[in-house]
Amino acid sequence: MFYLIDETLEEVKREELGNTGKQYVAVLSSDEWKRDRDSFDLGIDMEPDISEIYTTKAEVNYDSLTGTFSVPDRNDLSVPDQKFAFALDEKGIVFIDDGNCAQELINSIKGTKKWKFPSLERFIYDFLDQIVKDDLRLMEKYERELDSIEKTIMESDDTFPSVRLNEIRSDIRDLRIHYEQLMDLGQELEENENNFFKQENIRYFRLFLNRMARLHDTSTSLRDYTMQLRDQYKAHLDIKQNRIMTVLTVVTTIFMPLTLIVGWYGMNFRHMPELEWRWGYPVIIVASILIVIGSLVFFKKKKWL
Repeated sequence: MFYLIDETLEEVKREELGNTGKQYVAVLSSDEWKRDRDSFDLGIDMEPDISEIYTTKAEVNYDSLTGTFSVPDRNDLSVPDQKFAFALDEKGIVFIDDGNCAQELINSIKGTKKWKFPSLERFIYDFLDQIVKDDLRLMEKYERELDSIEKTIMESDDTFPSVRLNEIRSDIRDLRIHYEQLMDLGQELEENENNFFKQENIRYFRLFLNRMARLHDTSTSLRDYTMQLRDQYKAHLDIKQNRIMTVLTVVTTIFMPLTLIVGWYGMNFRHMPELEWRWGYPVIIVASILIVIGSLVFFKKKKWL
């Protein structure tokens, strides 16, 4: 697919790209790029292997700027990233994509954007913005879910979703790395080493970098939040175990004098008058009850119960 950058993206045929003087956007497969790359006059010998793309980055060449995108799927961050490459100069930008990610982003721009001052810089800004457009909402969703997990901990609910907490932390880590890579790419664009971009349009890249910085800070805060929740749950378990140990200690302490009585009168010496006393058994029962009640009152006053 080929487009001219005008008030909107105008879809054209390949042969129309060089006739208008307008900057262009092209989306090609790897095979199409190998066949037609010389016609774009980018002065590079790039044969991207989509399967070997692992990061989002940009590299400055003598008369072009090339790079790759590795875009996490926001619907399921555990699946492999969507990957494609790009090459650009002052005339336009070419995306090399064997999937449909770049084309979907361009279709979204084509359907929603109309520019008063069209330019390649503005298109790149909107393209990058489309990648992260729903990320703030995603961060808010994660924050609400973490708030719910914290409420579960505070209510002393034993059904702590540790597996889901690990998944959220993993997702946020992946997004945080992605934002760092996008920031590096944005800085390469802002540097404008080859003067492909107009100085008055460099502000678009600064705007994008500011947005990335905010998302990066938010993801860092949420990552710290997940660690805080895990520590909070561990403290909750420690408190619960301490309470159990306190109860066991109190019960053991209460029954120690009773055990002493049982041991004392279980010796069965010949001369133990209590064994033949008529009221011996009832007295021992009453004494045991008084010991238990006295112990409970003592522990209650000491706030050990």
